[in-house]
Amino acid sequence: MNPDASTNGAGGAATSARWHLASHLRLWIFAVVGLALDLGTKQLAFSRLSLDPHDPAGVIIPNVMSFRRSLNPGALFGLGKGLVPVFIAASILALGFVLYLFIHSSRDRRSLHIALGLVLAGALGNLYDRTFVIADVVRVRMVNPNTGKTVTGYHAGSIIEEGPRGIRIVEGLLDPSQGADPQVAQHAATIPPRLQPELRRQGVVRDFIKMEPRITLPKVGTIHIWPWVFNLADSWLVIGVGLLLLNFWWDRRAEQAAAAAPNAPSP
Repeated sequence: MNPDASTNGAGGAATSARWHLASHLRLWIFAVVGLALDLGTKQLAFSRLSLDPHDPAGVIIPNVMSFRRSLNPGALFGLGKGLVPVFIAASILALGFVLYLFIHSSRDRRSLHIALGLVLAGALGNLYDRTFVIADVVRVRMVNPNTGKTVTGYHAGSIIEEGPRGIRIVEGLLDPSQGADPQVAQHAATIPPRLQPELRRQGVVRDFIKMEPRITLPKVGTIHIWPWVFNLADSWLVIGVGLLLLNFWWDRRAEQAAAAAPNAPSP
């Protein structure tokens, strides 16, 4: 997509999305509605779902999809844990890039505007969490018995006890006052000192959608086809980026077709 194609000259200004009401409506309706759905479903999930991952009330479609609370200290689908400042900066840059693409698009690029609205909704939804949803995050180090290498893991939730036996944390819990509830405390995990726990307070992303399909292979065991827990913001980002890539592909094909035309002007 040529950014200058829709804004050069009077004809370009007439076709630009910058001052076109319908184009703005497409962008902002998808962005605002997508953001509201993301934040609303996160609030419902973390106020009503049980901390017990085996609670049958969280099963939506048996062996296909369930809802469970999970706090993600990383990025999309749990990648890059512990790099929250980097992801906040990247989200802000992505928002600027989205607005740049919209301003330099033409008013007839409907699917592009929808894609940008979805990316905006997803980026803002997870940016809100990383900025305002703060939890205890414990980083641990353990040796992989298969490779002998030291790997890093993370537990995110609320600390309910620190002592010589280690740290007890209730994963997925955001309100520390609930830690006194015996029903909540029974879900606490104890992290022993040998795992070298490091505690920090940081922004996390609330996830709650878990896909359950799995396969069992001889001598390998059970493999989860989709091991990540995610949220609607992640979904909006994936769908929006997919639409963006389709738009770029369509633009490339149009450029190639124009270049191959018999009477195409020389560059």
